[in-house]
Amino acid sequence: MKATPSIPLMVILMMFPQIVETLYSPALPHIAAGFEVPQAMAGQTLSIYFLAFALGVVCWGILCDHLGRRTALLLGLLLNGIAAFAALWVPSFDWLLTMRALSAFGAAVGSVVTQTMLRDSFDGIALAKVFAYMGIGIAIGPVIGMSVGGLLADLSGYRAVFLTLCLLAVLLFGICLQRLPETRLDGQLPGSIWSLSKRMVKDGHIWHYVTLVAGFNVLLFSYYLQGPFLFQRLGLSMQAFGYSGVVLALGTLIGSAVNKGLLQRGMMPQRLLQLACLLALTGAIGVYFTETHLGFLLPMAIIVAAFGIAIPNLLSQALVDYRDQAGTAGALFGLLYYLLIALGLALVSLTGQLGGSLVITALLLTLATLLGKLRSLIPLGSR
Repeated sequence: MKATPSIPLMVILMMFPQIVETLYSPALPHIAAGFEVPQAMAGQTLSIYFLAFALGVVCWGILCDHLGRRTALLLGLLLNGIAAFAALWVPSFDWLLTMRALSAFGAAVGSVVTQTMLRDSFDGIALAKVFAYMGIGIAIGPVIGMSVGGLLADLSGYRAVFLTLCLLAVLLFGICLQRLPETRLDGQLPGSIWSLSKRMVKDGHIWHYVTLVAGFNVLLFSYYLQGPFLFQRLGLSMQAFGYSGVVLALGTLIGSAVNKGLLQRGMMPQRLLQLACLLALTGAIGVYFTETHLGFLLPMAIIVAAFGIAIPNLLSQALVDYRDQAGTAGALFGLLYYLLIALGLALVSLTGQLGGSLVITALLLTLATLLGKLRSLIPLGSR
């Protein structure tokens, strides 16, 4: 009999990777100063994080089809905690990058395995509604991460952040060890990875969703990358940057609530994605013209509201045709969009400009959505 996981526990696990990253983000200026590296180089740790995260998504997604969802998740949490603890004692910036990569590799289980367990247990509109709850969890994650991270960074520097990350992984490991069920069906055997890869690479639907998921994540994480340095230029503390997560969380909560309400009224996911792109472009333009003062947080909240609308629909719809190999398909899908996120954030780090980066990303998202709509209008036999 198939076990159904606890929704609150699934929300916490979905939040985990985002908390790990946003708790770390306020420590970037302290890391730059402590290891005597330029701010742009310290910012590259975020790109390294997503590159390793992408590889972790592939590993844990495949392993959860072979070893089971529960075993894969516990191993990932264990690796994350070990890497966070080791980061406390690294002698150089290069070693810090290595530990950050291992930490990200382990944290990836919170994304791919959690999504796989949800796809095991729900489908259709029920799955979309469950992912809407995940969106609410994503809204809370940055508040916890940025607020706690900003406070820790200002009080005790980056080492306090790494210690907290280690304790968080240990706590979550203990909870999952006691309460996390196995959702993979008995006798459900993984198919050929190579055949699945070829099928997905040829699937234009998959590439469309990969582009959109990556783009909305770049919009969100550009703030976590450039925000600390922008607050420095405005003469504000990292604790203030941490508290800014409350404003962003409010935006995401509003977006998630709007998404849930419109789904219940029967609005189709594609219409919701169009609304999200319009909001994202509006917010990006607003940030571009207001980033010289703290008022830029209002249009930034519009962007995260768009994120709260878009991501639940994208994640619930992307792999509807791949339920027979949910873990591996989720791994390959995650690999593609996390590689794009890493590339996008590397470019954002090089530009050093928040507003301009947001406008370009939002324009690309709008173009991708329009192309997807045109593609859906073309008869299948004409493609």
